Amino acid sequence: MNKKKLQIEQLESRIKLFSPSLQLPNPPTGWIKAIRQALGMSLQQLANKLGITKQSVMEIETREMEGAITLKSLRETARALDMELVYGFVPKNGSLENLIDSKARLLAEKIVYRTANTMKLEDQENTTERIKKAVEERILILKNDLPKSLWD
Repeated sequence: MNKKKLQIEQLESRIKLFSPSLQLPNPPTGWIKAIRQALGMSLQQLANKLGITKQSVMEIETREMEGAITLKSLRETARALDMELVYGFVPKNGSLENLIDSKARLLAEKIVYRTANTMKLEDQENTTERIKKAVEERILILKNDLPKSLWD
């Protein structure tokens, strides 16, 4: 098995664990404030644990809600709440394999249709069936090689 395929399979198994989290909406107040309030912890108490001011905790909560917080701040705040930060990436179309398939299809069609168009201009037009077959063959090659151009 080639190295890239093995890496994809290993990542895929990890990514699948994150997929159900897509169904869970973030709390409207943000995770930090929601957890802090659920635990009955005041701003001052969290500030003391973090070694910062109460106003700084309010800024952290605001930055989280706005999506402008750093991973470092999230990690430190999680530790102060006796928690661990967990994050990951989940492909929009369900899996890395699906992502690669869709990118390979787009690139294969671009390559094959460009060639087919050139041949058509030279009066050597291919049949629709032959073009489809060429696209499928090119997809297999692209998925196997995973060229960097797949991500352009």
